[in-house]
Amino acid sequence: MKTVLITGGTGMVGRALTKALLQKGYGVIVMGRGGVRDKGNGAGEAGYETRDGVVGLSFAKWNVEKQEIDAAAIAKADYIVHLAGAGVADKRWTSKRKQEIVDSRVKSGALLVHSLKSIPNKVKAVISASAIGWYGADRVSRKFEESDLAAEDFLGQTCKQWEESIEPVAVMGKRLVKFRIGIVLSTEGGALKEFIKPLQFGIASILGSGRQVISWIHINDLVNMFIKAMEDENINGVYNAVAPLPVSNKELILTLARTRNKFYIPFPVPSFVLKMILGEMSIEILKSATVSSAKAEKAGFSFRYANINSAISSFIKR
Repeated sequence: MKTVLITGGTGMVGRALTKALLQKGYGVIVMGRGGVRDKGNGAGEAGYETRDGVVGLSFAKWNVEKQEIDAAAIAKADYIVHLAGAGVADKRWTSKRKQEIVDSRVKSGALLVHSLKSIPNKVKAVISASAIGWYGADRVSRKFEESDLAAEDFLGQTCKQWEESIEPVAVMGKRLVKFRIGIVLSTEGGALKEFIKPLQFGIASILGSGRQVISWIHINDLVNMFIKAMEDENINGVYNAVAPLPVSNKELILTLARTRNKFYIPFPVPSFVLKMILGEMSIEILKSATVSSAKAEKAGFSFRYANINSAISSFIKR
C-alpha cells in the first residue's frame, strides 16, 4: 500500500482527496496541529472524528510555528500533497490576517523542505497547491498561462512566496508539481456554498457588474488532477488547475439559480457595498481572472466537468 501524507488535509479539498485516495487503496496520513486524539483542533473540527478506525487512514501532528513535525509520518510517506494555508476568504484582510495568510504557506513549505532534507524518507513526489491569485487581474488580451509573471498585488506576491518556499524540493531528486488552483466548486464549502445561501430565499446575488470572469474547477476534477499528478511521472512543474471554460460571475450565479430554483430574483450587489463589507478582499471578488487550462489538457488531464452547466447540475439533487 502506497502512503500519501496530506498537509491541510482537514480542509474542503483535503477531505475530498482523502476519500478518493482511500477508495483507490492508498494509505493516507492527515497532518494537522492536533493529531488523531485532539478532537478540538484539526481532525475533529473537520469531521474526521467519524472516520477513526477506517483502514488506511491515520493522523500525525506538526507545529508550523515551532517548525516541528512527526518524523515517522515523513518516513512512511511515498507522496506528499501540500495543501496547508490559512483561508484567504475566511476573515477580513487586516495587516495581521494578511501576515497569517503568507506565513501559513511559506513557513509550512519551509518545514516540509527541511524535513525532507533531514529525515530519511522515500518520498517520490510532492504535489503542492498554489492559486490563480498568482496572475492578478486580467491585463493581457489572452488567457493567463503558467509562464506569466506573478502580479505585484497581495495575492500575486503571496503565491510567489508560496511556490518559492516549496521549490527546493525539486533539487532533491523528487518530482515537484505545483497547481495554481481556480475557484473550487463544491457544496462542502468555498464560494459555491456562499452563492447558494441567498438562493434559499429565491435571491440570485450578482456581485458588482457581474461581468468579471471566474476561472473555476469542479472539486472532483481537482481531486483527479492531484491523483494523476501523483501517479504519472511525466507530470512535473506548474499547471493551472482550472476548467477549460471560464464564466462571468453573472453567468455562474444565473446558471446556479436556474438549475436549483424554479423562481428567483436577480439581485445585483453594488461594488461599493462589497467594498464596505469586505474591504481590500473585495478586489478579488470584483476582478476578472481568465486562466488557461491548455497546458494541463496537453499533459493528459481530462475534465469531466468542462462547462459550468455540467458542473452545477452535478450538485443538484433531482
